[in-house]
Formats: sequence, C-alpha cells, structure tokens
Amino acid sequence: MTSTALLPAASTAQLALAGSLLDRLRATTTEARPDEQLEALTLAVAADLPVLLWGEPGIGKTAALTQLAASLELPLTTVIASVHEPSDFSGLPVVGDDPAVQGVPMAPPQWAVELVRAGRGLLFLDELSTATPAVQAALLRVVLERRVGTLQLPPGVRIVAAANPRASAADGWELSPPLANRFVHLYWVHDPEVVVRGLGGVWPRAELPRLDPDRMAEAVDLARRAVCGFLRARPTLIHRLPSTETRRGGAWPSPRSWEAALTLLAFGTAADVSREVLALLVRGAVGDGPGLELLAHLDRMDLPDPESLLAVPPTAELPVRGDLRQAALESVVAAVGARPERARWEAAWGVLVRAMESGAPDLLVAPATALAALRRDDWEVPAAMERLAAVVGLTRRADRSVAGVAAAVRR
Repeated sequence: MTSTALLPAASTAQLALAGSLLDRLRATTTEARPDEQLEALTLAVAADLPVLLWGEPGIGKTAALTQLAASLELPLTTVIASVHEPSDFSGLPVVGDDPAVQGVPMAPPQWAVELVRAGRGLLFLDELSTATPAVQAALLRVVLERRVGTLQLPPGVRIVAAANPRASAADGWELSPPLANRFVHLYWVHDPEVVVRGLGGVWPRAELPRLDPDRMAEAVDLARRAVCGFLRARPTLIHRLPSTETRRGGAWPSPRSWEAALTLLAFGTAADVSREVLALLVRGAVGDGPGLELLAHLDRMDLPDPESLLAVPPTAELPVRGDLRQAALESVVAAVGARPERARWEAAWGVLVRAMESGAPDLLVAPATALAALRRDDWEVPAAMERLAAVVGLTRRADRSVAGVAAAVRR
C-alpha cells in the first residue's frame, strides 16, 4: 500500500524533472549576424506590408515568426486559416433588438478583439495554402483593409502568413490571385550554418531596419522616380496576370504590387540594405521577371529621358557603355510605341542613326527591328533609314512590317 501511495508523488517528481530539462533545451539566445531573408522579412514588417513566407514543411517558418515576435516585443497571435470558417474572418452575424432599424452587426472573433485591446501585435496566418477558396475570399479584407467583421485592427498590428507549396501541403489549394497579389512573397530556405548554430542554442537576432532620418526625402524621391520611370518605359508590365494557376498564386505585377515595390524600395534605400535583400523584396512584390527588370533599371537611373532624345535626334547624347546605350535606345522605341506618331517614329530613326555614328552598330539590330514593326501603312520610309539598311537587313524578318520596310529601303 505504501509503494502504491508513493507512485503519484514519484511520477510528479519525474514530470517536474522532465519539465526542467525541456526548459533547458528551450533556453536559447540570439546573436547579430547577416541573414538576408530575415532582414527582408523585418523590413517588410517595418513597412507595414503583409508578408507570405513560402517553404517546405519543417523548414522553420513558424519558428522564425515566433522568434521575430519575441525580438520585436510584439504579442504573437497565431490563426490557422485552414481550421476556420469564412465567418471567423468576415464576422458572425448578431441579431439585435430591431435589426430592421439597427441592422445586423458582424461580431469579430476573440483573437481580433484581443489584438485591438493590445493595440499592437503580430498576426500570423499559418497554413494559408490549405485554406479553402471561401476562407481565402474572407481573408481579403483582413489582409488589405485590416478589418475583421466590423472591427478595425489598429495600425500597430502587422500581418505575416506562411504556406507550403501545393505539392507538399495537406489538401492544399493554390492561392487565389486577389489574395496572392496582396502579399510580399518571400521563399524561406534553410541555411545549414543557421540551423546548426540554432540547434546549438544561438539563433540570428531579428532587428528592425535602422532608417536614416536624413535620407527619408531622398529615399522617397528615388523610389518614385525608379518605379514611375520604369513603368513609363515598360507600360505592359503595369498589370500582367500570369497565365497559369500556380503562378497566379505567387507574386505578379499589378498597380497594387507596384505600390508595394515602391514602398519597399524607399524603405530599403532609407535603411541602406544590401542589393540582395532589396532583390528578395522587390521580386517578392511583383515577381521575378519584372522585379529583376526594375533592379536593372535602378542601375540605369542616369539614362537620358527618351523624350529628350526624340526632341533632338542629331545631337542626342547617348551613354557610352554598351548595355546602357542599348537600354536607352530600347526606351526610345518603347516611348514611340506608347504614343505612336509619324513625327516621333521618324525622330526615333534619327536617334538610331546618331547611335550608329557614335557607337557599335550591332547594338542597333534589336531596336531597329522593333521600331520597324511600329510602322503604319501610310507612313513613308524616312531618309534616315537608308543609312540603317544594312543593320535592318541583319534582322530576321519575323513579320510582314519589317520585311516591307527592308524592301522599301533597298529600292
């Protein structure tokens, strides 16, 4: 009887020891060390943009968010999207005394009320790719407008989500294009050194970017000039919905995502982040192709305005460096394509002649071909094209317009 009576006490003692051992295992520290993806995440959080972390199961997305919340001293609220109903995000209808007069308010869930009460926090929407289309639709207002039912989340709340690719998600769905386009997409991968040191008890420290107050105005001006100048030269990229369902569930260009890219570029400039971190963020907002093109455009910010080149073709000042010169010529062609007029088309040929006189003629093949394709049937071939006949002849006559122009020049 005595041994039986001692068993509960012995079990309790062992459980206490087990708890003590678990506490020791969970006791970790952090260190300041370069971590590009963590730096990109914290900058997007500082910019108050919703972030979506993509990664295979077990890669450490949830652990990264937990550590981020602890480092930033933000209360963490985790909501598993796939186990909730649409009404948990759009609000539950509550019938009052006289709904015909007062209407039917949509009561928010408890987690939203607690976030409002705290006034700040990190809302973590986990397992987003396992949420049904109906739940994804209900999340649209939460992510963009920060509204849950009739409740407005305070400005101090930041939103981060996590998802597994559909192939590795349990009963996974592709993200709907409207929901996907509201996020900055970051692809979370493991760094062996980070994992090893973390399991040893030392993880990278998540720190908010240090914004330079003296560079605020410069950062905003640069971001606006870069994005607006790029889209002026590449107007077809302002909105481009991908053709496949999988790509629509990721980052793609739209006016909304370009606004996010502009914000990230301004924050990145003010914080003086590395080019690698800036690339992760910009590509995560508008997609790989458009993002890389914007980054290349940043390198060419000193390129001349295509309208100024079209205004004075004979004396146009073109960059000396080959890639920048070709980019300048392509921007001239794009400007004509955006506003095709005969006088502008002829002026563009004058710019190409100027480029041939002052640089390598092989750079003219692509812009000359594209410019020839813009010709209207009632536009005569300008005299400037006679000097470019050999260059145009090098191109593959891919369409009837180019073939017609080349034939007219050879007459």
